[in-house]
Amino acid sequence: MLEPVSPDRRHRRRQETIEEIVDIAVAIMAEEGAGSLSLGEVARRIGIRTPSLYVYFDSKNALYDEIFERGWRALLDVVGQYEPLVVNGDDPAAAVQASAEECVRWAMAHPAHAQLMFWRPVPGFEPSPAAYRPAIEVMQRTTSMLGALRVRGILRADIDVTEAAGVWTSLVSGVISQQLSNAPGEPYEKGSFTRLLPHMVAMYLAHYGPEGRTHDGAGATRSRPGSTGDGSKPRRSAGGSAIRRAPGTAAEPRRR
Repeated sequence: MLEPVSPDRRHRRRQETIEEIVDIAVAIMAEEGAGSLSLGEVARRIGIRTPSLYVYFDSKNALYDEIFERGWRALLDVVGQYEPLVVNGDDPAAAVQASAEECVRWAMAHPAHAQLMFWRPVPGFEPSPAAYRPAIEVMQRTTSMLGALRVRGILRADIDVTEAAGVWTSLVSGVISQQLSNAPGEPYEKGSFTRLLPHMVAMYLAHYGPEGRTHDGAGATRSRPGSTGDGSKPRRSAGGSAIRRAPGTAAEPRRR
């Protein structure tokens, strides 16, 4: 007489199959592009018939949804590791730069996920609210970290943190997109675009920092406190030194 399979064992087997399906789907996307994913090819590599996949994912978009959510949860973990260092660490500027670097490194190591997260390679695919939730949280935590930099004097007190977060995520996601679309095989340290990230972060912190400058709606440059109108360095006051420029965390989620 056959021994009945316990619910725990069935659940474990189901989860193992789901993991195998996701791993194979990601491998196909990495090889052929996210838009080339085929459930038939996934089934063939697993060794089952295609209709059997619908027991685990009711459509190809449901499989995309799972991969999209997993990617943003991974980046949420990266941002979460650096958030305490930005808020309470000895060198918050270095911590936010390290956060950007880790996000870019992760995307380079997971190009299939990054395609779904930062591009629109699959016509008709829209992530579900549940899958999109960690992307929103990444943006919220990024905004919170930049707010902490403002409180700590790394960024100016008068900046719009929401705007600054949009610029920051555009910077990070732009490096990811440029590197993956133009030279995906290059290592991070020698990447045509990734090696520029420290310079770009330094420019960002300088622009929004105590000596930063901005532009009004007509495009005219306005000076900020601590800077001169002609772009030269501020003069030292009679009793003290000029304000020091700050030295140079998540990619913006794809918004719908």
